[in-house]
Amino acid sequence: MITDVLFQTIAGQIESATGKPFGLLKTVTVGGGCINSTYRLEGKAEPYFVKLNYKDSLPMFEAEAIGLDGIAATDTVRVPKPVCSGVVEDQAFLAMEHIQLRSTNASCDRLLGQKLAAMHGVRQEYFGWHRNNTIGSTSQINTRLDNWVMFFAKHRLGFQLSLAKSNGYNGKLQQNGALLLESLPMFFVSYQPKPSLLHGDLWGGNYAGDNTGQPVIFDPACYFGDREADIAMTELFGGFGKDFLAAYDYAYPLDVGYKTRKSLYNLYHIINHLNLFGSGYLGQAENSIARLLAEVR
Repeated sequence: MITDVLFQTIAGQIESATGKPFGLLKTVTVGGGCINSTYRLEGKAEPYFVKLNYKDSLPMFEAEAIGLDGIAATDTVRVPKPVCSGVVEDQAFLAMEHIQLRSTNASCDRLLGQKLAAMHGVRQEYFGWHRNNTIGSTSQINTRLDNWVMFFAKHRLGFQLSLAKSNGYNGKLQQNGALLLESLPMFFVSYQPKPSLLHGDLWGGNYAGDNTGQPVIFDPACYFGDREADIAMTELFGGFGKDFLAAYDYAYPLDVGYKTRKSLYNLYHIINHLNLFGSGYLGQAENSIARLLAEVR
């Protein structure tokens, strides 16, 4: 249950984490989330943004905070600074810096393209991450591998197909999905991805501008993977102007095969939406698999 006492307790933990008095004055519900409840806590100093979910969600919030810190450490794209997380009563929470978000424009899109290219230049020797996290509310497995095709087959596309099977989606999805998994190496014959730091869930709802016109990204699902996976998702649901992709491609040119592989990477998210939100995404997933198989036949 969400109570005034819960918010007062969270305010106290914010004070402990920052070493500054807060003095909670007002709690405002913030819309826009489909997984968590979100609030702005206003005090005598700066406000804070707080996410709430059931107490079992604490690992999800902890991974998000680590991802935000990881992106911030690259000194590229702005992200909200996490402050503290924990469990109060029956609620897990994540408190972070409150950024006054604004609509984006062409200038902001160009800056994001430049800054994201720089972030993708941050490398690691492996694909994966040092811990698992979530994509939406779905588990995202990040066990380290040094082979990208194996990583994507096992921990991304294969994982989602297995989850779909357990959710009752069989037939053509599974049959053609298995064929696509077998065919994955064909998409990488002349392209060898390098492990870049990814946001991991870069759709338009996780991007905005701040009051100085700088781009801000949030709600990450970080791991080290093929940078094309981040760029592909910016094209899945829209929300990123043409200036974004042009600026990115100028700073860090994309391989010609991206035009095909972007559908492969977005299939991961489409099947995740099938698993999260139901059969409305089944036809889109099956059609996407069919088109990809046609590329390698």
